[in-house]
Amino acid sequence: MSGTDTSNTHGRTRLSFANAADIDEFVATLEKYERGEITPDQWRAFRLVRGTYGQRQSYDASMLRVKIPQGVLTKAQLYALADVGDRYSRKFGHITTRQNIQFHFIKLHDIELAMRSLADSGLTTREACGNSVRNITGCPYAGVSASEVFDVTPYADGITRFLLRHPLSATLPRKFKIAFEGCAEDHIALAINDLGFKAAIGPDGARGFRVTAGGGTAIMCTNAGTLHEFLPAGDILRCGEAILKVFRQFGDYQHKQRNRMKFMIKSLGWDRFVGEYQRELEAARTAPVPLLDIDPPGEEVRPEWDRPFAPAAALIGARVAAAPPNGPGITPVIVPVYQATDETYIRWRSSNVRGQKQFGYAIVTATVPLGDLTSEQMRVVGDLSDAYADGTVRVTMEQDLVFRWVRVADVHELYQRLAAAGLGLGEAATLADVTSCPGAESCRLAVTQSRGLGRLLEDHLRARPDLIAAADGARIKISGCPNGCGQHHVSTFGFQGSVRKVGNRAVPQYFVLVGGGTTAAGASFGRLAAKIPARRIPAAVERLIGLYVSEKADGETATGYFARVDLKRVQRELLDLTIFTEADAVPLDFVDLAESGEFVPEVMEGECSA
Repeated sequence: MSGTDTSNTHGRTRLSFANAADIDEFVATLEKYERGEITPDQWRAFRLVRGTYGQRQSYDASMLRVKIPQGVLTKAQLYALADVGDRYSRKFGHITTRQNIQFHFIKLHDIELAMRSLADSGLTTREACGNSVRNITGCPYAGVSASEVFDVTPYADGITRFLLRHPLSATLPRKFKIAFEGCAEDHIALAINDLGFKAAIGPDGARGFRVTAGGGTAIMCTNAGTLHEFLPAGDILRCGEAILKVFRQFGDYQHKQRNRMKFMIKSLGWDRFVGEYQRELEAARTAPVPLLDIDPPGEEVRPEWDRPFAPAAALIGARVAAAPPNGPGITPVIVPVYQATDETYIRWRSSNVRGQKQFGYAIVTATVPLGDLTSEQMRVVGDLSDAYADGTVRVTMEQDLVFRWVRVADVHELYQRLAAAGLGLGEAATLADVTSCPGAESCRLAVTQSRGLGRLLEDHLRARPDLIAAADGARIKISGCPNGCGQHHVSTFGFQGSVRKVGNRAVPQYFVLVGGGTTAAGASFGRLAAKIPARRIPAAVERLIGLYVSEKADGETATGYFARVDLKRVQRELLDLTIFTEADAVPLDFVDLAESGEFVPEVMEGECSA
């Protein structure tokens, strides 16, 4: 095994993903770069595979991405992340759509110290960025969902450890994404991954997976195709190695804009791709690629240990208030709530609590606006996971947090403490639970401040609960550029940052896409309906919701309506919002959201495909 000497690590006590040699190598290579012994391009390729990404700021500022395999975090790991945020970043971290945690504005020479602090708790940044096998994501409800076929977590953990530091993992033409889902619903967007595993049971009752390959968004949105209707669970390591070998052999190393695996499959043709893969799979079965030998229990074991007492709500509120985040950029707004009304609690419970398949327990979601958690909130979440859950939380694709194994009788107490920590907002998985990439605040490729739009829309919608209710499960996702890190292509309403010229000045605007989403049947990709200046987007959302309410069929969801409605009908509804002249403009139109100076778009050379 490449990452560890055993794959049988299911359960709550997973082995470390860290390796001190990675950090020693990082330090030695940085010293070589500073002595001029390697080129800037060589250094960039190296540090990206170690999770260190250059920001758009010209001064010493880096982003450090921490892999959170399957989104699982322990209390000790939350405390380690909090320490990194406090000591080296802005006193907060950012949850990504691939279940990572990112820290921004870290000085390059602090990266080693941050890595060592993370490694002490078992966390790694290895292969979090760059042309590598990225964080392997998993359904956050695995193990506790009533609709799951079986718990996919141990299998996702096994292939994570097999491919971590694997000789192929950092020699690929481009990044490679893998996801696991066990539920009847799709909570992890399998269809837009390079490799997707959906839990299935074979004719003989054995566990296995329906395997899909070649999905992706960005400049060529592609639904993954079916590679196996049923692959025995023990073969998933062989499957992973075989497909990476095909990608390495036939992938495009020269053209950065078309070197994801979906382009390779298009070039080869599906049938030839499958044939090449099958040859490599047979070779893997005869070569020393091990079976994944896991015999997990039928379901997670309920926590039987004595749980510690939770901190009092007043103490939690004092803790988070005493440790505010700092800039630059958009920082979390912490509003401790000590006396939530019964009406507020009931509303929160209706959107943020779901039944667990184990009787007497609940799954509780903490809504995290823009995916930003302060360091002290991370510590509080760790404390609450010990007191009310099973000692872990899981981060979600929607940039939220999930507590599992919460006793039904404890839900109200947990809510009171989340509210005191500023994490008591409801409306999880609704229109108000906006997903956004970091945008032009830090990303070199972004055109606009996507986080600024995210905050504007969340504030606007939370003040209008009627709009949230009317939208019937619609989602909003925002990206600052076409790459789609905010997953805007697969959202009911997706917004992609852009720019238009009005006279000789630039106005931030967004492409408005409608009708995207992912289900167990696959992905539907949003259709471009309009290009609208940034400050008019809230009005556009109101128009779209009104259109849905007036024209939906009985029982039709918003996503279903916008996937089938004639696009010209949507375009007519938004037409006047797209028209923008110098006579229409006010000074703020030329200032991007969350910025103070005039909008001057600057798209730099990105490192996504370095």
